[in-house]
Amino acid sequence: MHTRDLHNWNLSYSQAVALQKRLAQEVQLTQLKNQPETIVGLDCALSKDSQQILAAAVVLRVPEVIQGLWEPLELPDFELIETANAWQKVTFPYIPGLLSFREAPVCIAAVEKLKTEPDLFIIDGQGIAHPRRLGLASHLGLFFDKPTIGCAKSRLTGAFEEPSLEKGAYSPLKDKEEVIGAVVRTRTNVEPVFVSVGNKCLLKDAIKITLDCTTKYRLPEPTRLAHQLVSKLRLKA
Repeated sequence: MHTRDLHNWNLSYSQAVALQKRLAQEVQLTQLKNQPETIVGLDCALSKDSQQILAAAVVLRVPEVIQGLWEPLELPDFELIETANAWQKVTFPYIPGLLSFREAPVCIAAVEKLKTEPDLFIIDGQGIAHPRRLGLASHLGLFFDKPTIGCAKSRLTGAFEEPSLEKGAYSPLKDKEEVIGAVVRTRTNVEPVFVSVGNKCLLKDAIKITLDCTTKYRLPEPTRLAHQLVSKLRLKA
């Protein structure tokens, strides 16, 4: 898959922050026109010595008729099309709010190995639910120029009220009065996930697709399988 070449990665802290603020203006909040047929899940992991970082991309074909009432889908309904992975040396320190400058380059390298041209990405990370509105999913969404959803396991910023306990319940994630994402219950009586727009979709699209792609686990299948793959590769390395 071809990706855009937006900038280089040899940046100082202040340059990275300034770039985030500029790129955040390019994120598109637009309604999805069609139900995606192919979705990529993307996740990263550090090597055991923390010197290298690994990214895994998993491409799934979603069912032709996907259930819209948040009813569980069985895993066989998702067809695994292909996977790709990449290793790179860690070149940017861990700084809260600048995670994409550490993880995005290896994610791009993995995605560029894909033969499939996917319709949408779900990324284990934040979209616009970020202090400068450019988390990993939004940053990558600009490189991929595709609809992109951030589905994170924890909150980076914003305030929320706990959603009710049944699957499909959600509450807004807010920064003051601005809604920057949603806290979504993907399984009954299980901790929620933090969903936000990455690029080229609306929050309602991101919530629906996240729930549509969730089976009997907390994470949507694309990122759950990407996490499984990256964990296995890390152990083998």
